[in-house]
Amino acid sequence: MKKEQEIKMLKEFSNANSTSGFEEEFVKLFATYAQDIANVEIDGMYNLYASKKENQGNRPVIQIDAHSDAVGFITQAVRPNGLIKFVPLGGWVKYNIPSLKVRIRNKEGEYISGVVATKPPHFMTAAERNTIPDIASMSIDVGSCSREETINDYKIDTGCPIFVDVECAYNPKNGLFFGKDFDDRFGAGAMISILDNLKNEKLDFDLVCALSAQEEVGLRGAYVTARKVKPDVCLVLESCPADDTFEPEWLSQTGLKRGPMLRDMDTSFLPNPRFQQYACQLADQLNIPYTRSVRTGGGQDGAAIYYENGAPTIVIGIPVRYEHSPYCFSAYTDFKASVDLATALVRDLTVEKLNSFKLQSL
Repeated sequence: MKKEQEIKMLKEFSNANSTSGFEEEFVKLFATYAQDIANVEIDGMYNLYASKKENQGNRPVIQIDAHSDAVGFITQAVRPNGLIKFVPLGGWVKYNIPSLKVRIRNKEGEYISGVVATKPPHFMTAAERNTIPDIASMSIDVGSCSREETINDYKIDTGCPIFVDVECAYNPKNGLFFGKDFDDRFGAGAMISILDNLKNEKLDFDLVCALSAQEEVGLRGAYVTARKVKPDVCLVLESCPADDTFEPEWLSQTGLKRGPMLRDMDTSFLPNPRFQQYACQLADQLNIPYTRSVRTGGGQDGAAIYYENGAPTIVIGIPVRYEHSPYCFSAYTDFKASVDLATALVRDLTVEKLNSFKLQSL
C-alpha cells in the first residue's frame, strides 16, 4: 500500500468503535480492506480470518495475529439521578478516566455522547481535591435528569457498550499519529499491509491473518483462532507500550521512531528463542531497526496461540506512548518497519528454517 493509503486506513481504524465483546463495527471495517486481497471468514465470536487467496490447504500454516478490541467500558446500571454506573473492559488506571469523553451505543444502536462526570472544584472538600475516586464510584453523564429519562428516552441501560470518543489525527511534519485505540488497530493495519505486500506471491506456506476478539479481557479470541487455524508458526502484531518518556535511557526498551519491539518476556509469554533470534538476524541483515524488551507486566495473544498448540511464536510490537489511555502517540516509521519485518519473515521462511526452531527428537 502507498503511504497515503496506510495513513488513511490507520486513522479510520483508530476512529472505529470497538471494545471487548463489541468488536463488530471494526471487524466490518477491517473486512472491507481485506476482501480484495484475501478470503474472509468471520465466526460467531467476531474473530475474523483473512486467508491468502493462493493458499493450497496442504502445506504448513503461518498465522499472523492482531486483536480487534480496545479498552472501553460497559454499562452496569443507571443511577436514580440518571447518571450511568459503568465497569471497565480491559486494563484502565483510574486517573485516566475522569472527564473522559465517551460514546455509548444505546439499545437501538444509536451513539450517545457522554462524559465521565467530575464534581466542580467549587464543591470539593480539601480531601476530594487531592483524591481520585475509585472507578466503582464514577459515573457517566449523558445530560439526563433521571433514571427514567436515561432508560426510556436515551435508551441506555445495563449492557450498553461505552467507547472512548477521540478522533485520530496525523501530523506529516513529525510523522506522528495522535488518537485512541492504537492498541491494537495498528497491528491490524499492519496485517492489511502485509497481505497487500504479498498479493499474488507464491510462498512455501499457507498464510492466515487472524483478527482476534476480546484480547483485552483475557486473550479469549486468540485461543479460538489458534484452534481453528492450527498454525505451524505464528507472528503476533501487537501495539506495545512505549517507555521512552519515563524510564532512564539505559532501561528504555521501547520508544517512538526506534522501530518495532521484539518481546523477550512479559507476564504471560516467553517466545520461541530460536525464532526470536532468527527474526533479529533477519532485521539486522535488512537494516530494519528494532528493540528487544523484557517486561514485568502486560500480556498479549502470543501466549494463547503459543500455549494452545506449541507453534513457534514471536511478538512484533509497534510502539505506542500512553497505551490504555484516551490519547496515544505512534510513529508511521515504526508501523512501516514492523510491516517490513513481518513481510520479510513470511517471504524468507522455509520448512527447513521452521524445523530449525524446534528440537529434533533423539
